[in-house]
Amino acid sequence: MSGIAGWVDFERDLTPEAPTVRAMAEALAHRGPDGAGEWVEGHAALAHRRLALLDPGHAVQPALVESESGSPVAVLTLDGSITNHLELRSALAAKGHRFATYGDAEVALHAYLEWGPSFPERLEGLFALAVWDVRRQELLLVRDRLGVKPLCYFLTPAGVVFGSEPKALLAHPSVRPVVDADGLRELFAHSRKPGTGVFRGVREVLPGHAMTVRAPGTGHRRYWSLPARPHTDGLETTVATVRRLLSDAVAAHLRADVPVGAMLSGGIDSSALTALASRERRAAGGGLKSFSVNFTGYAQNFEPHPTMRATPDAPYAALAAEHIGTEHTEILLRTSALADSRTHAAALRSQDAPSPLGDMDVSLLLFFEALRGSGITAVLSGETADEVFNGFFWAYDPAHSNSTTFPWVSFERGHDAAAGGLGCSLVDRTLRGELDFMEYADQHYRDALTEVPRVSGESAAERRAREVTYLALTRWAPTHLDRADRMSMAHGVQLRPPFCDRALVEYVYNVPAAMKRVNGQEKSLLRAAVADLLPEPVLKRPKSAYPTVQEAAYGEFVRQRFGDVAADPSAPVAPLLDTEATRVTLGAAAAPSGAFAWVERASMEMVLRLNTWLEEYRVELSL
Repeated sequence: MSGIAGWVDFERDLTPEAPTVRAMAEALAHRGPDGAGEWVEGHAALAHRRLALLDPGHAVQPALVESESGSPVAVLTLDGSITNHLELRSALAAKGHRFATYGDAEVALHAYLEWGPSFPERLEGLFALAVWDVRRQELLLVRDRLGVKPLCYFLTPAGVVFGSEPKALLAHPSVRPVVDADGLRELFAHSRKPGTGVFRGVREVLPGHAMTVRAPGTGHRRYWSLPARPHTDGLETTVATVRRLLSDAVAAHLRADVPVGAMLSGGIDSSALTALASRERRAAGGGLKSFSVNFTGYAQNFEPHPTMRATPDAPYAALAAEHIGTEHTEILLRTSALADSRTHAAALRSQDAPSPLGDMDVSLLLFFEALRGSGITAVLSGETADEVFNGFFWAYDPAHSNSTTFPWVSFERGHDAAAGGLGCSLVDRTLRGELDFMEYADQHYRDALTEVPRVSGESAAERRAREVTYLALTRWAPTHLDRADRMSMAHGVQLRPPFCDRALVEYVYNVPAAMKRVNGQEKSLLRAAVADLLPEPVLKRPKSAYPTVQEAAYGEFVRQRFGDVAADPSAPVAPLLDTEATRVTLGAAAAPSGAFAWVERASMEMVLRLNTWLEEYRVELSL
């Protein structure tokens, strides 16, 4: 629930450096618009920007515990939500711990003091946190199991600087925006390696890991990994267990002292969460607000795509909201708003790196801006349901699920506009050959396969299904969870994904793929678990991905802006462009439109974002 930043230097007193850490936190003001705090003493400085979701008037951060004599013992700063904070508070109180607030950061700090470095194993939810142990002069950085909350760091000769986003690190004088060959590969491979960053020296704490920083050096400990276990439950028991686990997850994610809304697209994932949340709220005597996004003219002129977007969201979202009984708002976006170059620049800044997703980024950013304007600062989202329940078509289409690279990369390479990788086709061919984006992704795939846990007695098909699910959860999901976090927190809205709940993920990960897709219906297991809660058309609706603009007018906007950049020899991106590919793109008879326009636009969108990024961030390319 906020933004965190800090600096540890074992060779100097950081007390005079409070303005530096304050500037790092200020770079994260969008993540925490409700307040700021800092703690600076000796070798450590921790800062926090607050999004007030629990105990708004009192639970300020950094959280501090002092000894009976008044000297500091340990200090903690937290981004996210500890969903089992009430249970932990009770357990700790029984052990003699006393609390001054009702916030979850204070609970997490006392958990550290009670259980030491093993305390992350007791935390549930979405979190990135830093603990400075004053007695041990030791920093502990911890990230949640699936990487819902971001946490990056930069090692210095005498310590470390860290923060929720790279922009916080770039506010520190030791961190420069240098991007080398591997940084560019990370941008273009569409298969980001866990722990890596785009800027040289900037890395991420791995999901499910704790990192310790001491004067002698750093250490990393994995406190969680996907467990491989035989699944012995029958289908009926499995369906009932999924219903119970998902209900528990939704209830935990509704815990807040502010209203929690729900994103409702009318798909099975968001509809399931909204229905369960509405039941929970009604039982407590309250109601639920739900929200969907739509584009002007989208439903009327919708062009389906067989694997990506079979149906428009609007009719199903309205039907689900009416059936469930939520107070529903459709956020309707005009093409002119989606084409606003200032909003595109804001989307870039939210991610600290260029993206080929163009209008999808912008519409998501505008969606969260509207939520914040409606008074919603926390919202349930169906993120990661497809990874958990094998909802993506490439998870079971043999042409992609049995390929020799990541299944989603295999799908992208099947289309001319993305054959070299999504968003790559306008990059200079020689540079692409030297950097070899495709082999970078393929080697990452081969390395990732070595991590997949095995279950004795699995057939080859079962083994492969487990591999695909593992890749989806550890390589595909973190990238999209990071995008969702950045877009939502850009407007001070905390996105809460119950499908990332540990108990649910662990259980469903081990359910055989055939049981997740009975009679060829994707996510049949999830559908069966909530069959009594939803109207039949929503329950049976085929998967439809997040909407993207199909209008030729938007494609023309992208092509015109790309043409302006390509015609400017002084443009920062000019040395990276491929002359022939640029000529062909600008010579096309018409701008991209229709169901697959987003792929055809991706390379132009990427170049435009890349150009803005190189200029605004003053990126130093070192290739």
